[in-house]
Amino acid sequence: MKSDNLVLVFVHGWSVTNLNTYGQLPLRLKNEATNIAPTVTVKDIYLGQYVSFHDEVQLHDISRAFEHAVREQLSAEIAANNRFICITHSTGGPVVREWFDFYYNKPDATVCPMSHLIMLAPANFGSALAQLGKSKISRLKSWFEKVEPGQGVLNWLELGSDKSWDLNEKWIKGKGGEIGENGIFPFSIIGQSIDRAFYDNLNSYTGELGSDGVVRSAAANLNATYVSVKQGPVINTGGKDTPEAMTVEFDTAPKTAFRIVKWKAHSGTTMGIMASPKEDATTDSAESAALIEAILDCIKVNNIADYNALADAFAAQTNEVQTVEQVEKVSEGFFLHDRYFIHDKFSMVIFRIHDSEDYPVTDYDLIFTAGDNADPNHLPEGFFADRQQNSISPQTVTYFVNHDIMNGSEPITYDGKELRPKLTGAEKLGLIVNPRPDTGFIKYVPFEIKADDEFLKKVIQPNSTTLIDICLQRVVSQQVFTLMQYDGPMPYNHDFSDIEPGTDYVN
Repeated sequence: MKSDNLVLVFVHGWSVTNLNTYGQLPLRLKNEATNIAPTVTVKDIYLGQYVSFHDEVQLHDISRAFEHAVREQLSAEIAANNRFICITHSTGGPVVREWFDFYYNKPDATVCPMSHLIMLAPANFGSALAQLGKSKISRLKSWFEKVEPGQGVLNWLELGSDKSWDLNEKWIKGKGGEIGENGIFPFSIIGQSIDRAFYDNLNSYTGELGSDGVVRSAAANLNATYVSVKQGPVINTGGKDTPEAMTVEFDTAPKTAFRIVKWKAHSGTTMGIMASPKEDATTDSAESAALIEAILDCIKVNNIADYNALADAFAAQTNEVQTVEQVEKVSEGFFLHDRYFIHDKFSMVIFRIHDSEDYPVTDYDLIFTAGDNADPNHLPEGFFADRQQNSISPQTVTYFVNHDIMNGSEPITYDGKELRPKLTGAEKLGLIVNPRPDTGFIKYVPFEIKADDEFLKKVIQPNSTTLIDICLQRVVSQQVFTLMQYDGPMPYNHDFSDIEPGTDYVN
């Protein structure tokens, strides 16, 4: 830490109406600040409050208001060059990331007044719950306090939203330029446990494996991948339309500190990652103690070497937790008999399909293929968990994939029972896109990425999201516009109402 007097700013999540959402975490961190160094104290704590339950409020509006609040209420700290540490929950992560990107992630910007961004269960790539719509979500009384959630923020949070895509694509392509002493140190911490007391029988997302009941681990992790797929001009040879070329390029995000902690869910005072830690460490759980230690480790980071070392440590600790929590046994209270839940690692793949003129392509089939024959029938059984098409931008669709089933896994036994035999993975993965319209004056041509091991390895990564940006060639028939030489008196009678598209295309 560059200063022994810490300024902590807390930013809550979406649809919150009371500052009690922060629980006892701020006081716990204040009490344990000396665990960072004997001379360290918490000078000030600021509890953020923002309005997210009105339809007209967009996430960018909140980030603009955050900038105003920081400049007005932390002016003395900024003037003294004392940067603050921000701890967010859920939607608070995207709010502060958007604020940082808009105001400070620019070549001519001043140094950001925030040094560390510690995100707890951040919905960085959105939440599957958001598509339910505000009326349905507001009926989940165990999650929300009789408030009609705001549609403006929900639109950002819907999986595959344009705004979240833009922010995350920029992050991936930034190559780590935002991380460091003159930028910020970002951290993402999430649990993968489900508080069964909050499970809603009418909404399976509240008990979705690979999530904390609201946010998927893959959606919290900023260690993401961007894939650009571009189809070249189309020619017709022998009656068959064929693209002249197709390029596939990969970008990977900078190494970002990400950790899954044990026995933490999204919300609630029993397991909630923000609300469950107690002020008094002696009365708290071992799981909360591990969470507090992880937050303090984030605060200790002073330079890029520290940051990279902690990112490596977090990766190892995540692997340990996912090994320990691989099987969950639920014996009573919710089921008539013992139930076993296998907590595999999952991946999110978000496709966006548009054409060479940047028109959205909204009618298409996406088909994964596997094996030497690039056959969809060779995909492992049970690999597919969920699919959501964005309701506002239907050219974007999100697939939730079981990473461990896709890649194969060893047999899983628990209590002397074999819960699942050894599974053989796909070994190779490919993709077929069949877009429509595929006939007419304006059309698209299908394309295929042949199944191979490299595509599988790069696209389906554990606890991670891959953005696949597909640009199809917009095929325009030359018959859309032709010039007819005038060689006679008026009127020149030439009926072209029954013209056919033909097989010659505009370059």
